[in-house]
Amino acid sequence: MTQTVDPDARIRDPIDLERAEEDRLRAVAGLAPAPRSGSEYAGFDLVGIPDRPPETEREREMFTLEEGEMLVNMGPQHPSTHGVMRLVAKVRGEVIVDIDPVLGYLHRGIEKLCENATYTTVLTYVDPMDYLSTMHNEHAPAIAFEKLFGVQAPKRAEYIRALVVELNRVFSHGLMIGFLALDMGGITPILYSFINRDEIVDLLAAISGQRMLFNFFRVGGVNWDVNDEFLSRLGTWHGRALKTVTDNERLITENEIFKARTKGMGVLSARQAIDYGVTGPNLRASGVAFDVRKAHPYSIYPELEFEVITQQSGDVYARYLQRIAEIKQSMHLIDQIMDRMPHGSVQAQVPGIIRPRPGRAYAAIESPRGLYSVYAISDGGPNPFRFRMRDPSFITLQVMPVLMPGHLLADTMAVMASLDPVMGGVDK
Repeated sequence: MTQTVDPDARIRDPIDLERAEEDRLRAVAGLAPAPRSGSEYAGFDLVGIPDRPPETEREREMFTLEEGEMLVNMGPQHPSTHGVMRLVAKVRGEVIVDIDPVLGYLHRGIEKLCENATYTTVLTYVDPMDYLSTMHNEHAPAIAFEKLFGVQAPKRAEYIRALVVELNRVFSHGLMIGFLALDMGGITPILYSFINRDEIVDLLAAISGQRMLFNFFRVGGVNWDVNDEFLSRLGTWHGRALKTVTDNERLITENEIFKARTKGMGVLSARQAIDYGVTGPNLRASGVAFDVRKAHPYSIYPELEFEVITQQSGDVYARYLQRIAEIKQSMHLIDQIMDRMPHGSVQAQVPGIIRPRPGRAYAAIESPRGLYSVYAISDGGPNPFRFRMRDPSFITLQVMPVLMPGHLLADTMAVMASLDPVMGGVDK
């Protein structure tokens, strides 16, 4: 028997059902029905909109929905959002109208922990901040503390420092390339990236004793000299390192799907990058030739020969090409470092408990994600009176609302991966 359907029948709106249930519960409790306000901020009538008036102009702009718009939550989860981050996307259909990165899920408080630790211990606390560039995390505070204490690391120690941070830069950029492909559905590139990463981590473990949070830098030098095992592993790695990079290039660079999804995507102009304080490969991919190693030389970089590499288009594809070029540049720097490394000690004479004279010091380095700096104040005690860090990932995330409007929701992760943020540093 054919069942006729009443054309005027309507499935009840879930919001109406929730209101009815709320009224029923209030009646059971002897309360009057809840007042119905025309304001969209009166309650959770629209999913994702806070149940309070907007506190800032930006919040009003983000959470005011026009006809046909809705909010979509992405995260917080570690895969694909490059750390524990939540993206609130305002969409019309599949097109992004606005996007808001929501931070703070890690609650680390590293700066305040460092203010309650000795200067030597600080170098262990900063390790997990940007967990893909641990050596760089230690480099900036080591330089700042040496300025405060008035000590200089031996020449050989400076060469070893430059060697390990360039090795760190190679595997960090390599992982960015793999994750960029992975976020767009490509599996093989991340496998090649981890081959390179694991080999570098193994040889850094041979010199530091740890595989991820190396804790290798010391105020006045480094913890260990290069040993035979490290040099043997370095030679083996160097002989085949370019192969994994070349394999990834063969898979990705001229891949028509990859190019279609990255060229012209998430374009960041040079002016926008400068205005928002973006640094590192993301800035250089927009055509701005700024590298801390050249602009404000530190360690032994004035003695090394290299040029600041740039791209011009400022899109996702340019940011990918920038990392590829910088991996090859870092390998060239490693060759120079090994050829020129002098003999000597690797640690200056520094007491176990350091008490610098009252004063302040600033140090900035070029990390894989950009300008990473430390500002430290000493009051003459055994721990920093004030300790502040500038993390490049935190600054870079500002441009997400600039880059995403007009793109498809499916393109969000490609743009996000090309910026290469690490949330450990953002939520420091």
